[in-house]
Amino acid sequence: MPSLRQHLAEAAAQLAAAGVDKPRLTAEQLLAHVLGRERSYLYAHPEADPADAATAFADLVRRRAAGTPLQYLTGVQEFYGRPFAVSPAVLLPRPETELVIAAALELIPGDAPARIADIGTGSGCLAVTLALERPRAVVIATDISPAALALARRNADALGARIDFLESDLLAAAPGHFDLIVSNPPYIPDSEWATLQREVRDHEPRLALLAGPTGAEVYARLIPQAHAALRPGGGLVLELGYNSAPAVRALLTADAWGSVWTRRDAQGWERVLTARRMSDS
Repeated sequence: MPSLRQHLAEAAAQLAAAGVDKPRLTAEQLLAHVLGRERSYLYAHPEADPADAATAFADLVRRRAAGTPLQYLTGVQEFYGRPFAVSPAVLLPRPETELVIAAALELIPGDAPARIADIGTGSGCLAVTLALERPRAVVIATDISPAALALARRNADALGARIDFLESDLLAAAPGHFDLIVSNPPYIPDSEWATLQREVRDHEPRLALLAGPTGAEVYARLIPQAHAALRPGGGLVLELGYNSAPAVRALLTADAWGSVWTRRDAQGWERVLTARRMSDS
């Protein structure tokens, strides 16, 4: 029977031929997943027989070669140092979204009994992380997708986060006022859909990606709702799409919002925008 070493070599070659980035590492991650082992096991036992795992491994390799993201195959993606369950019902948490967490934590002191809302929670990565990093906060998370909410609840339970989940279009069903509102909303213009990587276009949920003709449509709906829901001085933290900062800034009128600034990601793009609701006068 072929050994782990042979299965890995064949899988890596198949993935490389399909243009998959880091084919050997990907093959190792998939094989370790189906074996229920750490990757170190593969190095320690290269001649082992994968036995019943061979068929499942071959299927995952085929699907990855066809474009299915690795995280959907393994069912997990790390975010802010914690494992989050993922599925095609939700966007995959990305490293740049951790900048939303960094900005949010700066606005809410560690001992503050704040009320926080995460709008369009998806996997729950923002809501769960904020609930765990700010344990005195009351966190509410909304999403329009029942499937996304079910997965977010699963992540909250697994990681020990107390969150109220609500099926809602943005803030429509979120009660009360908040000290902080965060969101990673849809922001891709319809015209850019065909240009997206196949892993994104063919596998991640369109509802969580496309915003409309300009890409600013969801921001235009969310910002007035956030202003009405935030307490005076409360913070708004938004993830931004590529080159969307000017359009979003234009929605934050000077009489309603202050302390507007952006944080750049590793590529130098303005990735996160923060603003404070002005006091009523």
